[in-house]
Amino acid sequence: MGVGDIAGLIAAIAFAILVGFLIYPLIRLGKLFDQIALTVKESGDHAIPAIDEGVTTVKQVNKSLADVNRISDSASTTMGNITALTDLYGSFLGKPVIKAASTVYALKSTAQQFFSKKSAHKQVVVTKPADAKAQTKASTK
Repeated sequence: MGVGDIAGLIAAIAFAILVGFLIYPLIRLGKLFDQIALTVKESGDHAIPAIDEGVTTVKQVNKSLADVNRISDSASTTMGNITALTDLYGSFLGKPVIKAASTVYALKSTAQQFFSKKSAHKQVVVTKPADAKAQTKASTK
């Protein structure tokens, strides 16, 4: 065995010792990678149901909003129908009712005037001069 062989043997032993020291951190790094992979897998396992639940919630909200849209559309249509019906009744029945009411009012006021004139002619008010003086004193106060 020559000097070169001994130097090679020393270098191989030194390299083996160096590899021995590096094995421990490499094993720990491998365990770390395994733990990271497990964490990612668990996160994915928990994230998928949460995403599915979120999708279900969004679908239910969209369905509720569609129901609300249908209700508001129906309310709008009903309001339009009521407005049209009110206009129709106003134009169809309003003018004749107003004419009938004005005719009844004219007849009533004419009848009141007629009967008040008739009753005014029948009443004879006798006033005494003392009553007239009391009335003028009361009106001046």
